Amino acid sequence: MPPRAAKRPHLLARHGDVRHDDYFWLRDDSRQSHEVLGYLRAENDYCMQIMAPLEQFQQALYEEMVARLPKKESSVPWQRNGYRYRQCFDENAEYPVWQRQPAELNVDDEWHILLDCNRRAQGGAYYDLGALSVSPDNRLMAVTEDRVSRRQYQLHVKDLANDIWLNDTVTELSGSVVWANDSATFYYVKKHSVTLLPYQVWRHRLGDATENDELVYQEEDNRFYVGIYKSRSTEFVIIALHSTTTSEAWLLDANDSSAIPQCFLARKTQHEYDIDHFQGQFWVRSNQDGKNFGLYCSPETKRDTWAVVQAASHTVMVEDFTLFTHWVVIEERENGLTQLRLIDNRNGRQQRLVLDDPAWVVWTSNNHEPDNEWLRYVYTSMTRPQTVFEMNMLTGERRLLKQQEVFGFDSQNYQSDRIWIDSRDGVKVPVSLVWRKDKFRMGQNPLLVYGYGAYGESIDADFSTTRLSLLDRGFVYAIAHIRGGGELGQSWYEEGKLSHKPNTFNDFIDVCEALLVRGMGAPGQLYAMGGSAGGLLMGAVANMRPELFRGILAQVPFVDVVTTMLDESLPLTTGEYEEWGDPHIPEDYWAIKAWSPYDQVTPQVYPHMMVTTGLHDSQVQYWEPAKWVARLRELKTDDHLLLLWTDLDTGHGGKSGRYQYYDTVALECAFLIGLAEQRLG
Repeated sequence: MPPRAAKRPHLLARHGDVRHDDYFWLRDDSRQSHEVLGYLRAENDYCMQIMAPLEQFQQALYEEMVARLPKKESSVPWQRNGYRYRQCFDENAEYPVWQRQPAELNVDDEWHILLDCNRRAQGGAYYDLGALSVSPDNRLMAVTEDRVSRRQYQLHVKDLANDIWLNDTVTELSGSVVWANDSATFYYVKKHSVTLLPYQVWRHRLGDATENDELVYQEEDNRFYVGIYKSRSTEFVIIALHSTTTSEAWLLDANDSSAIPQCFLARKTQHEYDIDHFQGQFWVRSNQDGKNFGLYCSPETKRDTWAVVQAASHTVMVEDFTLFTHWVVIEERENGLTQLRLIDNRNGRQQRLVLDDPAWVVWTSNNHEPDNEWLRYVYTSMTRPQTVFEMNMLTGERRLLKQQEVFGFDSQNYQSDRIWIDSRDGVKVPVSLVWRKDKFRMGQNPLLVYGYGAYGESIDADFSTTRLSLLDRGFVYAIAHIRGGGELGQSWYEEGKLSHKPNTFNDFIDVCEALLVRGMGAPGQLYAMGGSAGGLLMGAVANMRPELFRGILAQVPFVDVVTTMLDESLPLTTGEYEEWGDPHIPEDYWAIKAWSPYDQVTPQVYPHMMVTTGLHDSQVQYWEPAKWVARLRELKTDDHLLLLWTDLDTGHGGKSGRYQYYDTVALECAFLIGLAEQRLG
């Protein structure tokens, strides 16, 4: 029998409405309550009990996934400030080793180890390297590391010349660190101890006690997140402030170790911008002339001096840019697909890279030398592993540097497609699909549809080695590029947020139904998957159309939206008001409650469901999925499977090791395949 969480009456009143939350007690901020941990372990035991008949199959899936990876692997080396860098995986190692060598050496000559993440991770269940930043004089290295999975980093400094770790240590940071040009000063971002919001920029001088560090900037508006980076020119350390709808940047002179920040352009509601600096010019990506952003440059910060480099468009979204001595490369998106536009600064000539899959992803990578004529970029699709190219921007010559090794994979066995499906209000929704050719039978295959639809984030049609385990067993895999994401520009995002959020759920349901009508899956064999905000999507569609799905996989799902958004002490809450709404406002409260998955659980038949979470998750607190499962167990009227799996050692992203990561993935795939093959449920 599945565990039953105790019911303890708890009333939540707001705007004349009273919500009964009998499972509120499952929240334990300390994560040490014996009762709560006991319940989570009981759920884990039950999950393993149900999955026990597939234990050997799950292990086989794990071994299959791991077998696709090369035992030893090295990244394509890249050059920066007189040195060549790479990261390598030794045989069976969970974490990379970072190495460098002087650029004048041959690539086959000896490499020096900068950081062995395997040694740094010893003795812990989790390890994440946030940043590895070498000082301008190449003698020092600052690293930020998370050993809890709460995205709270510790900073350490190593003297590379003498191969010793210094006493300079800072805690409770975001992952970034930026050196000043004197190589004796660096900047970091502190996180709030309760909300975990990055809100302060501090300056540390090497050798000083941490308590002597200087507060350089503090953000008072808790809707804004604080980040730092160095300009392309290396003349500025840039403090970047972003809310969901508004931006601001401040400049620190990187040559002045006592610099006072200067505002680049004061924030104005609904104005979003990003900046860089190179060759005496400020380069600005801004939405001042259109929702999809344009690119501008000027020697000054004054807005009326900005010259248009790439005008804002109704159909093309400017997402990012990279500056070279003679070129600017724009990463843009049109019809949901990423593109690279090359502009020659000497004559204004433009060209786009020609790409040839039905759906793809392309982005620039490791272009650290602005004088270089060679552009490095990565290209992938649903049937093509990640491939690193270099292209000479002057001559057009292209060189293949590396393609991701995937043992046992033959791209000729698979087919991908991109189609458009009409949503109920007439809007066309793009869908990316992939399947194995010899396994496909019209109207007979299990169909797994993935969705996200939030924050303006685009879910691109990239390659996945783990997905092969599903495709090889007959699954058709689809990505529904629904409203709320950024695939079709800023308007696409805005049409799936705040009061328009139901469009996200309707789009997903309509895509699923249309795919079945088109024969891309068998009726009764439809599965859905989403994580985080995509887990919210899973909760919403489970409430709205439970009979449509045979199984749902909800990963770290954000499902208790009203309660969380009313609690400003929780990480991320205040910054999310512009995404979901502010339930302190009556109109927003009622709108959110109308679709909040936890609040809308009702007595009805639900599909088979697996829900995953991590005890230390800082993005979606573990108690949201735990409470949701408890309420579903209480109210659902069926005997379908409902499994909760809590990783007691990790957080939002799951396990951190190269191989450990596949533990949970194999469990999830075993659940889906087990349902499809009638071995479960």
